[in-house]
Amino acid sequence: MSVHVAAALNLDGYTDLPSDKIATIVTYLEMRERPPLSSAQAPAGWTLQRIDPDLDRYRKLYRIVGEPWLWFSRVVMPDDELAEILGAPEVEAYALNDGSADVGILELDFRSDGEAELAFLGLVPGFIGQGAGRFLMNEAVARAFARPIRRFFVHTCTLDAPSALAFYIRSGFTPYKRAIEVADDPRLLGFLPREAAPHVPVLAPGA
Repeated sequence: MSVHVAAALNLDGYTDLPSDKIATIVTYLEMRERPPLSSAQAPAGWTLQRIDPDLDRYRKLYRIVGEPWLWFSRVVMPDDELAEILGAPEVEAYALNDGSADVGILELDFRSDGEAELAFLGLVPGFIGQGAGRFLMNEAVARAFARPIRRFFVHTCTLDAPSALAFYIRSGFTPYKRAIEVADDPRLLGFLPREAAPHVPVLAPGA
């Protein structure tokens, strides 16, 4: 991993980044009570399946869903650390299966007292815009508020699908904070293929 001299963030203009870094604007959202949501049923034969114990299945689904958007947090995470998270009784990870393959991921984290985090929600390419996302979100809200929580929260960023932020707001989440995240480009470290997330060009010399 490269070492760089920290650059001062310019809050009124541009801040240059080293070519092997990526940056994104993160928006944090929350809901304090269960919202009324339109009903959405999974197509016949589709099921939501717990996959907490199956690290290989989880990693495969996470990569298929996340590579187009440069999801990397669980890709760079060592197996033992990921297994500890997924093995926690307060964490629930699900795969949406269409009868032949996993097509969506949903992960809820109840490890903070009185709170639930929508850690991940996404669909494999080709399934966005067909109602599966609404089904997953309805399941997420129902499962979160089935527990005695005070707050359900999530964050999304500008690397994610362009429709993600609006989808969360339509689902009842309220934005409350923004942050800038800077990280090493996972493609240059070999964790993701160079062709992943073409909307975020690889800038390193020789790319």
